[in-house]
Amino acid sequence: MSFSIRLSSEEKTLAESYAKLHAISLAQAFKDALFEKIEDEYDISVAAESYDEYEKSGKKSRPISELWEETGI
Repeated sequence: MSFSIRLSSEEKTLAESYAKLHAISLAQAFKDALFEKIEDEYDISVAAESYDEYEKSGKKSRPISELWEETGI
């Protein structure tokens, strides 16, 4: 699949500079950015869901210093 996007000359210059800096094609730079964004949003969603489950479980956190004391660290 291929697609095109419209960029201002400043945006194009910036994108090309980024791709050149990382020794990748412009297409690869956009693919990498897209999939990184998708992964980040997925990770945030999973974290929020996990935190909601944690809160609903009634469990409580405690200071790390307590764990260190228990383990003798």
